Amino acid sequence: MKLDHIVYFTNEKLEEVIKAQLAEGYDAIMGGRHEHWGTANALLYTENAYIEWLTVENLDKAKQAASSQPLIEQLLHDQSYGNGWATVCFSVENMEEWKDELDNKGFQTTDVLSASRRTNDGKLLRWKMLFVEQQITSDLPYPFFIEWEETEAQRFKRLQEQGAYTAVHRNHKITECVFHVDDPLRDTAEWAILLSQKVGDHNDIQIEDTLFQFVEKPGEPERLAAVRLANNG
Repeated sequence: MKLDHIVYFTNEKLEEVIKAQLAEGYDAIMGGRHEHWGTANALLYTENAYIEWLTVENLDKAKQAASSQPLIEQLLHDQSYGNGWATVCFSVENMEEWKDELDNKGFQTTDVLSASRRTNDGKLLRWKMLFVEQQITSDLPYPFFIEWEETEAQRFKRLQEQGAYTAVHRNHKITECVFHVDDPLRDTAEWAILLSQKVGDHNDIQIEDTLFQFVEKPGEPERLAAVRLANNG
């Protein structure tokens, strides 16, 4: 298991998102469209994971998808909060085995969901997703999980050919994700059990190169609040 990507919900045009990232020195690209969800995304790859800006393109389709797709349900719920960080996703190698492991721990999971995205050059990318079942509220959502149809070697070869994963991209790394929550001790413990990880000394969990920290901020929606990138150079 490793950090796959981080989701940022936006109501802005993706072209403007990309321009803003370029102005900050980050080479983001247009991702494509989730044809069955009524959404689209822009992407920024780094050495260890990527950032996804997710937006609604077709509200009617998004509302239909929300009944069976928890990420879209959260996207629509969180629109009242404005633009902001939403959640994180971890990749696994065998989704069915991972689902069994989570179910055996006492977490109630969704079915393994099939998903796809049409890229700007017309290629259809496919993957599987898994969510922990929970009502979408202001409480902190659990992370979700992904298994790509492509092998990692195939994915990075394709991204390199597209110019989306160059030496410039690999010069950046996602080092920290900070969550604002009411009860850091509780949430750190729950995530540690969910992800089979050890709890650190400061309500945090370290997974490979990325620290996931839970900070007490009562009175606001419990969400991912900050993402920190470091320069590998």
